[in-house]
Amino acid sequence: MASTALVGTDRRPYRGSLLEAAAVEVARHRAGGKPGEARLQEPAPHEERVAVGRRAAGRLARIMGGEHERLLPEWLAAAAGTGRRVPAYVLPELLERGRRDRSIRVHLGVLAGQRGRWLAGLNPAWGYLLEEPTGETWELGGAADRRAHLRALRTADPAEARRLLESTWERETPDDRAEFVELLADGLSMDDEPFLESALDDRRREVRQAAANLLTRLPGSRMSQRMAERARACVAVAGNVITVEAPKTCDKAMERDGIRPKPPRGIGERAWWLQQVLARAPLATWGLPPARLLEMRIPDWDAEVKAAWVRAAVLQKDPEWARAMFGWDPIADLLESLPPDEQQELAADFVKKHDVDSQLIMVLGGVSSHWREGLATAVLHKIVRVAATQPWNLGELVKLAGERIDPALFPLVLSYSPAESVQQVAALLRFRADMYKEL
Repeated sequence: MASTALVGTDRRPYRGSLLEAAAVEVARHRAGGKPGEARLQEPAPHEERVAVGRRAAGRLARIMGGEHERLLPEWLAAAAGTGRRVPAYVLPELLERGRRDRSIRVHLGVLAGQRGRWLAGLNPAWGYLLEEPTGETWELGGAADRRAHLRALRTADPAEARRLLESTWERETPDDRAEFVELLADGLSMDDEPFLESALDDRRREVRQAAANLLTRLPGSRMSQRMAERARACVAVAGNVITVEAPKTCDKAMERDGIRPKPPRGIGERAWWLQQVLARAPLATWGLPPARLLEMRIPDWDAEVKAAWVRAAVLQKDPEWARAMFGWDPIADLLESLPPDEQQELAADFVKKHDVDSQLIMVLGGVSSHWREGLATAVLHKIVRVAATQPWNLGELVKLAGERIDPALFPLVLSYSPAESVQQVAALLRFRADMYKEL
């Protein structure tokens, strides 16, 4: 039959209907497989957590169905804070979303409950859930549980958290070591310096980088002092001029202290080494406030030096430097070094002076939620002004305002202006306010 189908019935006659025979053959192949051995599947364990209420679950379904879909992470975070779980009927779709979007996984270990973990054990694509925190202890938990335990202990007793980590350090995997080191950022002090200095000898680059980043925040650390010496060998401040001579080599000692020898594409080696050295040198090395330094002339390597100062302000979380460098290069990372109130003040001032473009959106995206009245009104004023001339340019700003302004400001926004774009912000705030009430 197959050969006849290939050459055609004109060249090779076939008795009967070839198409009917082919259909029968397909059905036979599909139905002819032997059934596999049936496995008795254990039922899902009994749930220990209460599910969120019916209205909250309904809103989650609406969000997942496409209504204000970008609010899903906020809903999950708020729900996880209540200690409840999501209803079973949303689990398949929620777990599938978590497979594609790592950012929402952090809350799924709690929200998915026992049934979620049972489903994850049946579907390898959802196996990531088994690595999320469940509330187990340091000794018994998986990697995520142990991170959560160390984070909580670090908040309560930084020294004890470090001692606990030291006691198991040699047995930890390289990936876990890198993540554990990053957790020491909370409560960081010179008491952590000996442990972090030893971590600079770790075989894994990510561990060394994490340790170097934390030591950069400790001006008195041995690594910071070594960086200060290197910086002084590269930079001289005299009068109104800053003279710079970039490093000519990157030796093993520099690599140990977190200097990466190979530059990204488009950056020269010496420029790359210079930026890293200056970014890790204590900011007090320069002996002058940042505002004064920014006024000085840098004949060579000007852009590299200032880019390094931006990175230093971010790494060292220095508010004065972050404030000054934001004026030179307004990037969202600098705002993280400032208290929430000051973040919003700087962002509000930036909104008043800056056009609506990608940079404005990125700056606002770096401001901690929930925006209070000062920043909210600055953004609303900008929306009203731009709506009159460039309404097509407001889509992302309107969405961001609705997602970040404090929902308690809904009445203020509703009455601010009858402009359609402002009313869209108000509607989204109302949606979020109801969301929190239901949870």
